[in-house]
Amino acid sequence: MEPGASPTARALQTLDLLQGHPGITAERLAGKLGVSERAARRYVGILREAGIPVEAVRGPYGGYRLGRGLRLPPLTFTAAEALGLVMAVLDGHHDAGDAQDPVGSALGKIMRALPEPVAAQAEAVRRTTAPAPDRGAARPDPGTTTALVQACSARRRARLGYRSEAGTERTIEVDPWAVVVRHGRWYLLCWSHTSGARRAYRVDRVREVDVLDARFEPPAGLDPVAVLEEHLAVGWDHETEVVIDAPVDRVGRCLSRVLGRLEPLGGGATRLVGSTNNPVWYAEQLATLPASYRIVKCQDLQRAARALGERALAASAPTPAPHVPT
Repeated sequence: MEPGASPTARALQTLDLLQGHPGITAERLAGKLGVSERAARRYVGILREAGIPVEAVRGPYGGYRLGRGLRLPPLTFTAAEALGLVMAVLDGHHDAGDAQDPVGSALGKIMRALPEPVAAQAEAVRRTTAPAPDRGAARPDPGTTTALVQACSARRRARLGYRSEAGTERTIEVDPWAVVVRHGRWYLLCWSHTSGARRAYRVDRVREVDVLDARFEPPAGLDPVAVLEEHLAVGWDHETEVVIDAPVDRVGRCLSRVLGRLEPLGGGATRLVGSTNNPVWYAEQLATLPASYRIVKCQDLQRAARALGERALAASAPTPAPHVPT
């Protein structure tokens, strides 16, 4: 252990030694840490105060060992790794600074376990950063999410208490295929026995989860992200059809699946079939295509695309020279 290391850093080193050398004596522990036996016992005390069960066995064959069932890897983050972790948590979860929030509490434990110079930098970022919340994000209850993930993993049918967007409460029985995070929202992709169809339910609207005894098999070769995005592309108010002068593989690299289903046409063209509740947004997504296209279906989408094109033309028009009085 390097000279001048913080008590937290030495306690982590102690934890690592206890994991690797069950029954290690205070004398051997002190020798490996490069400290006195009294100091070694103090670091054991720090671990106990942190809630880590360290057992002491007396006698000639005694020593320290961790409580049964405990297996924690030592934290050996570099400063860059620690800062990257904090930034990622802050970016994805905007209550990370709240010690009462589960993510904020977990992040605080990691911060306390870091060596002091690294923790100081990470804490400065957490304290001074003011992330802008994603207005479209909707984070569900961790307990609800865990129950759904476990039901997916065990392939057990579940009964859900669900609140619709309109506020209607209902009970749904489903085969939970997968929990998918997409576009800032958490979805349960499933087969709904109540509706008799594939569904994607918002996890933040699930009020209760009751895992049942009945088991199921998910569809073979299921790609949860692809299926979810295809599901999100259908059922909206405005049905759309667009013909794109580019092959399917090229178009697929440029457009999100939430816009609809891609079908190959003759001559290397592609048909996009979907639906939307927001023709203006849909037109903006189409405008990113590096190929020409024609909107075959949906007059509202045609009008939105025309308005978008007119704005672009107006923005590119030359600025008239200022009038200079003679």
